[in-house]
Amino acid sequence: MAAPTNIAGFLPAMAAARPDAPAIVFPHGRDAHGKVAYTHYTYAQLDAESDAIARGLAAIGVGRGVRAALMVRPSLEFFALTFGLFKAGVVPVMIDPGIGLKALKTCLAEAAPEAFIGIPAAHVARLVLGWARSSLKIHVTVGRRLFWGGHTLAQVKARGRQSDAPAMAPTEADELAAILFTSGSTGVPKGVAYQHRHFVAQVELIRDAYDIRPGEIDLPTFPLFALFDPALGMTTIVPDMDATRPAQVDPARIFEAIRDFGVTNMFGSPALLNTVGRAGEAQGIELPSLRRVISAGAPVTAAVQARFLGMLPAGARIHTPYGATEALPVATVASDELLTEAVRAATDAGAGVLVGRPLPVNDVRIIRIVDGAIEAWTDDLPVPDGTIGEITVVGPTVTESYDHRPASTALAKIRHGEAIRHRMGDVGYLDAEGRLWFCGRMAHRVETPAGTLFSVPCESIFNTHPGVYRTALVGVQRGGVVAPALCVEREPGGTQSEAELRAGLLAIGARHEQTREIKEVHFHPGFPVDIRHNAKIRREALAVWAQGRG
Repeated sequence: MAAPTNIAGFLPAMAAARPDAPAIVFPHGRDAHGKVAYTHYTYAQLDAESDAIARGLAAIGVGRGVRAALMVRPSLEFFALTFGLFKAGVVPVMIDPGIGLKALKTCLAEAAPEAFIGIPAAHVARLVLGWARSSLKIHVTVGRRLFWGGHTLAQVKARGRQSDAPAMAPTEADELAAILFTSGSTGVPKGVAYQHRHFVAQVELIRDAYDIRPGEIDLPTFPLFALFDPALGMTTIVPDMDATRPAQVDPARIFEAIRDFGVTNMFGSPALLNTVGRAGEAQGIELPSLRRVISAGAPVTAAVQARFLGMLPAGARIHTPYGATEALPVATVASDELLTEAVRAATDAGAGVLVGRPLPVNDVRIIRIVDGAIEAWTDDLPVPDGTIGEITVVGPTVTESYDHRPASTALAKIRHGEAIRHRMGDVGYLDAEGRLWFCGRMAHRVETPAGTLFSVPCESIFNTHPGVYRTALVGVQRGGVVAPALCVEREPGGTQSEAELRAGLLAIGARHEQTREIKEVHFHPGFPVDIRHNAKIRREALAVWAQGRG
């Protein structure tokens, strides 16, 4: 059977093959003994609910090609709604509310959705703050509808159940499928235009890269990643946590879910793995069912991986795919390679972070650093292996444009024959074995009179100090020139004074050519990070902070 051209097309096939298997299991309060209670949809139920939603939405005018802002908390309704939107050919507009009210209003104005599907609080905010006022025509409330009118999700489902129209719209592979906004960690979030073929390719690449089999049990701690599970035949166990604060997760709730359901696969950001791994190490926790962990959002340090692996059975791996909202996955590396003595030594000496081998379908090339737009590919762009440059990729998951952002599209895309090559905005290099090494964001390089410093290689050198949790390299203005400064977040429980720790860090830096000119060290109580994964360091904010401390 040919693969679907719409990601929602995987669901009916799974419902036919495994109708009574749980598809989505969701926490639903706790009993008198503090034990979490769960509710769930089977594959058949999820398929039927999303069918009803798809037909009902089409009946009220939210059909193929219509853009719909979706602002619903993780819930059974969220998953049914998302698959219903894809089935109907509606274009969901996905924006992380944590980006801030001003940015959220800007993003909604750009996306210009015609429909707004949200919980009551989202509708109140929409009205009070004037979100997408000029474009919105249809409103659907998930929950109790108040004074704003429109339809409730219950009404939409009821209309859908009365309809005999096809639930699945005849969408095409190149048709716009969704607008997914970036995290905005290096600026205002941008809406990435996904076509249906991009989602289908992601399902196939993730399945093949990690050998995921139907019947596995997944614990996705970032809700959007759970949307791939039904297409992959995995049961989703939604953890009892605030998905917007992964670094502050209660590890006991993660351990509980893994044990209760025999979780075999887990997705977690580096910040979550750090928090849960520290607790597991302290408590001597063992998680014998968990054999595969996938982590993305930022590099996962060797220390965090080793600590987390200490809870897992022999042969379990942590996989860290490399990519971005615009192209995912690009490359991947497993913990058994990342934690080898040779790779760890190279990272500690400033070689950058190994992010693995590009997936076979991806054409990854490193080009010389160019801050402006590159309209078309030329043969003088690539740099030799081992030379740091910008990472670029052509492949089946590479998106072609940003929504209503032609200038951003021009800066990020290169026409390469018949293909579109995406500029990752990251710097790195390919080694002699064809492995990709990550050296940080291009925008985070520090240009000094003595030369260019790249963030991740420099930081990795200083991160070897046992009193350091993480560091961030920034540029500050001193005497009319740019000087490098190191911001430091200390390891919890450290006993060294700031003066002792500073002296130790400067001594480490002096032993390496690329860090010798770093003379300024500032201690920060807790780095600002992105909302989505709590892992990407907001170096722009740290640079402003460090500037005032000189």
